[in-house]
Amino acid sequence: MLSRRNIRIKVMQILYAASRDNKLELKSATQAYRKSVNNSFELYLFNLYAFTRVIDYARTDLANKEAKFLPTEEDQKFTAKLANNDLSTSLLENEGFQRFINTYQFEKYVDEDTVRLVYTEFAKTEDYKTYIEQSDLDAEDHKKILLALYKHCTASETFEEKLEDYSAQWTVDKSLIVGALKKTLKALPATPFFYEVYKPSKETTAEFGETLLEKVFNLDAELLKIIEPTLKNWDAERVAIIDMILIKMALCELIYFPTIPSKVTLNEFVDISKLYSTDKSKDFINGILDRLMKKLDKEGKINKEGRGLID
Repeated sequence: MLSRRNIRIKVMQILYAASRDNKLELKSATQAYRKSVNNSFELYLFNLYAFTRVIDYARTDLANKEAKFLPTEEDQKFTAKLANNDLSTSLLENEGFQRFINTYQFEKYVDEDTVRLVYTEFAKTEDYKTYIEQSDLDAEDHKKILLALYKHCTASETFEEKLEDYSAQWTVDKSLIVGALKKTLKALPATPFFYEVYKPSKETTAEFGETLLEKVFNLDAELLKIIEPTLKNWDAERVAIIDMILIKMALCELIYFPTIPSKVTLNEFVDISKLYSTDKSKDFINGILDRLMKKLDKEGKINKEGRGLID
């Protein structure tokens, strides 16, 4: 689930925190990074749990309609097929997923009123009304309505508030989690261990992320010495903190990560600057990194390995 770009952003955030706190040591910074990585997976699970609660409310809706003294014709035709189809039950009854729910005690964070409100709002949509009226539905029909429901959930302020209340990291990881949830729904019915693919991989989070964090943390002064001559008329202290962090991270990638192409490094950090720094940062960082790449390449300090990685 976590791409190298996601990892770069998390490392950047930890390094920014370290720049604000001179007492923050590498050990504590690494622990904070690992926590952030693990929280992303936990947020994926929590988002999925909150979503399945809305799905499951179809059964409560059916029970309420059946309990009416004078049910309408619409009530009598209603079925809980949103929850009872094979795709939904593959999530609702997944034993591994249920264990995570119990471990993290997700139930405490999603109340019945929230679930009812989100479900009721969706029940008024034409998509759901059409779905309920249809017969002979196939797997693609069920998948389509589940994706429509999830789209509704992500647009719901009520649903969004629960995710923000659960973790402040939601605003940072939202696009990542939403993308992972959509992939999960598109791959239904869920396999017994469907969630394994979304767990943080050691190669990305430890071998890449922790190494990058450690290099920038320990080589801060050395990196600055390499960067300063390329700043030309800029004083290093005048460079935006985020910009300097991104340049140092990119410099480490160029020198210490031989399997990552130089152009990929440049493009990635320029793109990240568009999201997290000023409007002018992308051009500034692009210019500095271009100079650094030419300088380091001339000095023989950029050595890329593997087919297609040597410029």
